[in-house]
Amino acid sequence: MIVIQGVEKRYGDLKAVSDLNFSIEKGEIVGLLGQNGAGKTTCMKIITGYLEPTAGTVTVDGLDVIDQRTEVQDRVGYLPENAPLYPEMRVEEYLSFISELRGLRGKEAREAIKEALEATGLTDRRRQEISTLSKGYKQRVGLAQAIVHKPSILILDEPTNGLDPVQIQEIRSLIKRLAEDTTILLSTHILSEIEAVCHRVVILIDGQIATDSTLKELLDISSIRLKVRAGDEEGDEEMSEVLITTHEQIERVTRIGESSEGYPLYNITIKEGEEPSLLISQVAKTCLNKGWLLGGIDVETQSLESAFKSLMSDHVERALNS
Repeated sequence: MIVIQGVEKRYGDLKAVSDLNFSIEKGEIVGLLGQNGAGKTTCMKIITGYLEPTAGTVTVDGLDVIDQRTEVQDRVGYLPENAPLYPEMRVEEYLSFISELRGLRGKEAREAIKEALEATGLTDRRRQEISTLSKGYKQRVGLAQAIVHKPSILILDEPTNGLDPVQIQEIRSLIKRLAEDTTILLSTHILSEIEAVCHRVVILIDGQIATDSTLKELLDISSIRLKVRAGDEEGDEEMSEVLITTHEQIERVTRIGESSEGYPLYNITIKEGEEPSLLISQVAKTCLNKGWLLGGIDVETQSLESAFKSLMSDHVERALNS
């Protein structure tokens, strides 16, 4: 449905995004996750045709977003981070204006507006001036304008930005309902947003894709958390080497700090497909045989937060070593 190949966007010497390659299939809800400034909004503006890439191609339903921009935008509903509203207009009046811009007329437009109002819970507010609405209702109006023409693809940039907890839950529920008939790409820097509504996550760090994975694949990864004192700093390095060479299921051992009891704390990353619970007794036995002081050992299932932190750490380490 959406195919992004080798996309780069430069502003002078600054690379906003570079070498973006991913695709989104029909019916998916994909989250674009990253810190502020990671390139999420730039990526979305390129997909919707509001920005032209410096390099690379983007197609939507097989249509090129540069050469066939109007046809692409007919298929796309877009809610930018700051909803494009006219505060002096009434809700229904505004949606009528948007419908006309989208080429809807007469009965078709009236039915489309009615459905958009119902879908976003705005029917009772349809005659209210937009300037008098709460931020949550203004966000709903922004969503209504994005779906009024029944797009097959919905692009949402920070859809719950600045909303209170109740409003956030309402918008999330709405996104899930819309996903029954629509392919959705939403950007956010809020981890819980991705976990609540998305099937898949694409994580951007400094304008590059750090990972593209289903949530299940990402969160099924487990590791072993080890509290052990092997001696001095050289002993710690030896410990890491011994564990990796002794147990082929282990990918890497990373020192991550100290426990509250003062033990060096390590994270043992398990190779994909391995079962960490079966490895615990083997690692404990190795520690005892080597005479290391073992303070604790357990399995930790990866959260989206820990996955994101790990990717950030790897990115920083690569940047320092390059």
